[in-house]
Amino acid sequence: MSEAIIEAVAVEKSYPQADGTRIQVVGSTNLVIEPGKIIALLGPSGCGKSTLLRILTGLSQPSSGTLLWHGKPLDGRTPNVAIVFQSFALFPWLTVLGNVEAPLEAKGVEAVERRKRALRALDTVGLDGFETAYPKELSGGMKQRVGFARALVVEPEVLFMDEPFSALDVLTAENLRGELLELWLNKKMPTSAIFIVTHNIEEAVMLADRVMVLGRNPARIRSDFTIRLKHPRERKSPRFVELVDYIYKVMTEPDTEHALPDAETTAEIILSAAGLTSDPRKKQEAPIRTARYQMLPHARVGGIAGLTELLRDRGGREDLFRLSEELVMDVEDLLPILEACVLLGFAWLKEGDVQITPQGIAFADADIQQRKILFRNAALEHVMILKQIDSILKRKSDHAIADEFFHDILDEHFAEDEVQRQFETALNWGRYAEIFDYDRASGRLTQAEPPSAPAPVPSADGPNPAAKS
Repeated sequence: MSEAIIEAVAVEKSYPQADGTRIQVVGSTNLVIEPGKIIALLGPSGCGKSTLLRILTGLSQPSSGTLLWHGKPLDGRTPNVAIVFQSFALFPWLTVLGNVEAPLEAKGVEAVERRKRALRALDTVGLDGFETAYPKELSGGMKQRVGFARALVVEPEVLFMDEPFSALDVLTAENLRGELLELWLNKKMPTSAIFIVTHNIEEAVMLADRVMVLGRNPARIRSDFTIRLKHPRERKSPRFVELVDYIYKVMTEPDTEHALPDAETTAEIILSAAGLTSDPRKKQEAPIRTARYQMLPHARVGGIAGLTELLRDRGGREDLFRLSEELVMDVEDLLPILEACVLLGFAWLKEGDVQITPQGIAFADADIQQRKILFRNAALEHVMILKQIDSILKRKSDHAIADEFFHDILDEHFAEDEVQRQFETALNWGRYAEIFDYDRASGRLTQAEPPSAPAPVPSADGPNPAAKS
């Protein structure tokens, strides 16, 4: 094994709360970045990918654990890294050349030298001739090329990329991926390793030599494996499809351990998938808080209904990879809808397939009023926060309560930015199901009259809907 450039040993990130407890965002994690590799980090939305990236780049300090640079603690030093962001983050008042020179100017590089290096970086990414253009004159793909050049001009040992292609259209993103790979394979980049955060599974398998998949709440590495396919890689090859399907399973079935479908799978990979390590020096620490509050997937009722209808029309079962491909949806967009269907009992996830349940079929076939009732029944059976709201409103003498009460409950279990997202999802579901009414001006929830039309609930008896046909 080559000497690690960056090594994270039991790093963890948590945030203090007003009551003295801490919310753990990144669980105790061990991670190594070696030279000569492209490493891809995958995980569901909000799982902590960007937080971990910021720790590895030195932008954020871990709450505990050690970050080593070539085997030595950083101790306040700035590592030789650069970051390409999703949002381009260019200075609109500077020309293309000025944007690329900016980090060199910040480092105190003299004008002649920084001009020479900036022109060389622009030539590398194919932007010679656009030196005097301003960002407003450029397409999205060209803006991201400026971002690449600005990162490469400082000659970083590790190039970090935070979802660099997600803001681009499909064709532009595909073109830039190809250009990035061409620069890397032909050693035209002054960098020793690339670490890319992405939500696109195919992108990870297409580019990376090594893939890590994060679980969430808190973030932990569920799988860490090497891809041994030669470049260029063929999307339709059996091994490529097999790896994509494996990652889908790891991401969509967080409570199940999956072995990498490879004869060369090692004990280390199996231990990694279980969140363990064979190295006693890197023993994983227990999370600060073991009790976990249910995290709602951020999906709207329309998306849930649309997926159940689609599954019903396709005979009840579909492969996740094929479904994502045909819907032209990234896993980041499809996963919350799938998770919501599973949570509500409308679908099963099994070995990379999604299958509708009898309850899901009834929901797909129901009219508007019956759907409300079926959704209400499923929500009150399976969704903890909605059960709590319904129970409290029934017991209050005025059948009303301030939303701050539930914000406080959620605040005990989630980071600050996730609290509002959880509450908005609960509001969306609860109002649709007529569990409560909500007045945003006063911030009060009030018990609603439930829909009165009868709705038959299908029996769950019979064959296991998750069983393979």
